[in-house]
Amino acid sequence: MHHSTAWKRSWAVVALALLLAVGCNKGETAPGVTATVPGPSEAGRSPLPGETRVPEEPHRPVVHIDTTLGTLTVELDVDRAPVTVKNFLWYASNGTYQQTIFHQVVPGYVAIAGGYDATGQPRPTHIEIRNEAGNSLKNKRGTIAMARRPDVIDSSTSQFFFNLADNPHLDQKGSHSAEEFGYCVFGRVTDGMEVLDRISSAEVTDKEGFPSTPASPIVVKSISRVK
Repeated sequence: MHHSTAWKRSWAVVALALLLAVGCNKGETAPGVTATVPGPSEAGRSPLPGETRVPEEPHRPVVHIDTTLGTLTVELDVDRAPVTVKNFLWYASNGTYQQTIFHQVVPGYVAIAGGYDATGQPRPTHIEIRNEAGNSLKNKRGTIAMARRPDVIDSSTSQFFFNLADNPHLDQKGSHSAEEFGYCVFGRVTDGMEVLDRISSAEVTDKEGFPSTPASPIVVKSISRVK
């Protein structure tokens, strides 16, 4: 069935909002991340008289996201999204993402994961973190960003999504409302874009509580840090 581009985009925005509203656990916490930005590092101070500053290389952790459709290599931008990256790596290191699913895929738009196992049961989460959407990273094809409740700026926990296309309407436009605040990008796929294409091409169906979910589960087998 074919629809107009405008209808698809309108439906996709609504679907994303609905899923993000459904997908955030309320009242569940677990020990781990402190949702604050680290203080100024040694690299950020003013040089002493006569001191030569040697610029530090950006620290970019790399993870492998192993799925039933292939493996994605993702580089995380800890410099511009420190709270978000630390939060994501905490969940990964604690095994939260093992055997979870992509519970919503809107072809040509986004693929959301990180919150539910194959039976539809939510994984426990810890505190909601600060939204770092104002970090200048854009929701472009192949980037990874944090899901959140559409009406609460700082409400991300474990769920994340991949942008399957350029989605500038998800970027920060302002800071006066949750709608304009945007969704925080914190990394990008460096290898495995063909895997994203397979995910984007998956047949989807509407299930109770899960609109546009893959008809055959796409499982995140593990997320492991390799660098």
